Amino acid sequence: MTGTGGPDGGPDADADNTIGAGPDGRSLKDTLAAYLADRLEAEGPVRIENMDRIAVGWSHETWLFDAHWIDGQGAEQHRGLCLRRDPGNALLRDYSDLGQQFRVLRCLETTDVPAPIAYWYEPSPEVLGAPALLMEKVAGECPSPWRKTGREYYTAAAERGVLPTSFTDGLVAIHRLDWREAGLDFLGVPEPGPRFALGEVAKWRRFIDRSGQPVHPILVDLTGWLEANAPSTERLTLVHGAYRTGNVLIDDDRVSAVLDWELQVIGDPMYDVAYMLTELNREGTELLSNVVPRNLFFDRYQSATGIEIDEDRCRYYQLLYAMRSAAFWMSAAGLYADGANTDLRLARTQWSVTVALERAATELGY
Repeated sequence: MTGTGGPDGGPDADADNTIGAGPDGRSLKDTLAAYLADRLEAEGPVRIENMDRIAVGWSHETWLFDAHWIDGQGAEQHRGLCLRRDPGNALLRDYSDLGQQFRVLRCLETTDVPAPIAYWYEPSPEVLGAPALLMEKVAGECPSPWRKTGREYYTAAAERGVLPTSFTDGLVAIHRLDWREAGLDFLGVPEPGPRFALGEVAKWRRFIDRSGQPVHPILVDLTGWLEANAPSTERLTLVHGAYRTGNVLIDDDRVSAVLDWELQVIGDPMYDVAYMLTELNREGTELLSNVVPRNLFFDRYQSATGIEIDEDRCRYYQLLYAMRSAAFWMSAAGLYADGANTDLRLARTQWSVTVALERAATELGY
């Protein structure tokens, strides 16, 4: 797994492996080497190379590295790995649980959904310095759709024609998955009717309340409208919750892995489709998520899933995404204002709350 994925993207300026030391004062690199020597049943020490911390989202520290060791038969082995650690002061806080991500990835391992293989989860900070998940480093890149170079990358890929279909097929695989058979019902199964939508509104309302930020009158109005107009959901699928460019790895113009399994739910597939359709996920282009022509997406998605895209429900969920975006940015601004997180990207998000709410106000007819 390479590349970047947050709104800013790009590797951290300092990838020194002493950043984020292990619990016993050793460097993270040495701590990982000792941890892996036992789990890989290595004969002798594990050698870690090419270790880099990358900025791929705002919820966890993410490190990529290569492990080399000698196995019990004397053969040299190597494996690319990705480490995600929970610093305890990130954007989603306990809404993004590494233990749940590990369980979801293990459920997806034998399915058609392209996702990294999860190897180990360590809940105790005494093991790797913080709760941590170790998974496969998948080949591919993840250009940020919010940067000029990223937009140019997706425009060129769209013209070549392979990535638009592969990207659509990634969402198709998620929505076609037999989630009960895969064991994903542990995520919670909403009752038929408006329970799914109302549950999401309640979840993000709690998140807003915990942000410590003042609530804007438009947000109060938006929340009330969402509660009063919650659509009925009869067909349930696995929902990724943030399926877009920037959250997938791309290798040879094909999606090699879907990343960021932290907002997934069992719910209305239109929740994901709405995220595809929203202008929030593209900039200066009519291509959905910066890469897929609208007609191609509609035709291929509907044909492959048998699910008809309901644009009225999508409009509802786009307003729910406006609420969720405001919740994200209020949380981020609150973390920075309280001194809990010094990431300057979080400081900039106060302005983003206004952007999300202005879009919602326009949709509500202000």
